[in-house]
Amino acid sequence: MISKILIANRGEIALRVLRACKELGIATVAVHSTADSDAMHVRLADESVCIGPPPSRDSYLNIHQIVAACEITGADAVHPGYGFLSENAKFAEILEAHDITFIGPTAEHIRIMGDKITAKKTAQELGIPVVPGSDGEVRPENALEVARKIGFPVLIKATAGGGGRGMKVAKTEAELEEAVSTARSEALAAFGNDAVYMEKYLGKPRHIEIQIVGDGEGNAIHLGERDCSLQRRHQKVWEEANSPALNVEQRMKIGEVCADAMRKLKYRGAGTIEFLYENGEFYFIEMNTRLQVEHPITEAITGIDLVHEQIRVASGGGLSVKQEDIVFSGHAIECRINAEDPRTFVPSPGTITHFHAPGGLGVRVDSGAYQGYRIPPYYDSLIGKLIVHGRTRVECMMRLRRVLDEFVIDGIKTTLPLFQDLINNQDIANGDYDIHWLEHHLATTSE
Repeated sequence: MISKILIANRGEIALRVLRACKELGIATVAVHSTADSDAMHVRLADESVCIGPPPSRDSYLNIHQIVAACEITGADAVHPGYGFLSENAKFAEILEAHDITFIGPTAEHIRIMGDKITAKKTAQELGIPVVPGSDGEVRPENALEVARKIGFPVLIKATAGGGGRGMKVAKTEAELEEAVSTARSEALAAFGNDAVYMEKYLGKPRHIEIQIVGDGEGNAIHLGERDCSLQRRHQKVWEEANSPALNVEQRMKIGEVCADAMRKLKYRGAGTIEFLYENGEFYFIEMNTRLQVEHPITEAITGIDLVHEQIRVASGGGLSVKQEDIVFSGHAIECRINAEDPRTFVPSPGTITHFHAPGGLGVRVDSGAYQGYRIPPYYDSLIGKLIVHGRTRVECMMRLRRVLDEFVIDGIKTTLPLFQDLINNQDIANGDYDIHWLEHHLATTSE
């Protein structure tokens, strides 16, 4: 059994993991940079260790400092949250070498799914439908031949990519050379790897992802889907569970495909398989081998605590439920509250002068922010997540409208006004949107 968990992260996800640990009676260690000494998870943890100065490379990405913190405090497990080292295979291997449990999948599975080309090939072998595309890496000298086989428009993507970096669209042959060159340059700058591959570009797809959990022994379940189509620059803004676009039959069919694949892979822990969905067809794009930012909406409709499951599996306790035990109830929506100007999306660090979180039935706020907290300029601008659950999507939307009016964050700019705009939009009310909808809407409203 795990007795003490070091939380190798910051912000709302560090607090989220800490709460799960306390509910399970497990001691906690918070690590932090000098910029996060007054963070809420640091205040609430049983122990805390400063691991370096503000830059992430010197603190939250410093593997040696984190391992040293484990040894100093006697932590026998590490929960990486999301981002930072959560999908770093080397980190998982180093922890294992020091007899420290990594609360996540094996290093091998992280490595397989971390490379987009290998992940796509693995998905095909496991029976998961994929987007038509290149068999492997595409280089300038063979890009045109590959693109003609796939058919324009095509999408160039970094093999080690994420977050939209190293991703370019070529609608015609004339645009292809520049698209490949730009994608390779961006990929090299962002990931230290200029390898790219090519896929068929879908016109108006939705972004649907399936939450799975496996025990590493060949047992796996799915917890339904999330619709993450409302995005800006490939960054998710608003997520829903279940998707307004799927029916029960579609949901259970693709869910079982994913769960079956994870059984074959003997996957351990929580993971998310992401698809583009268009004209009734699913196309695999990637798998995230970690907890997702939007995991609370899955928890809302299933009643399953995903962090509890992660810890239970890592402890060797297996899954707490079987597929037939999962009951989907109601509808949930998550809004990502960022410290950004809601019009320009420029980060807005600073001190929160007033903070009032909404409440009531079916309302959850995951945030490490509080009145008087100073948001540092060094990290991701996400400061909280507003999660609302209702018996139906209509009830959920009405509840969201109410709580957005109650939520107060003063002293900085936030994206709350964006959601107040979206909640009153007829397309959103109808669930009629795709991955391009939000950027088109923002472009139209800014004119």
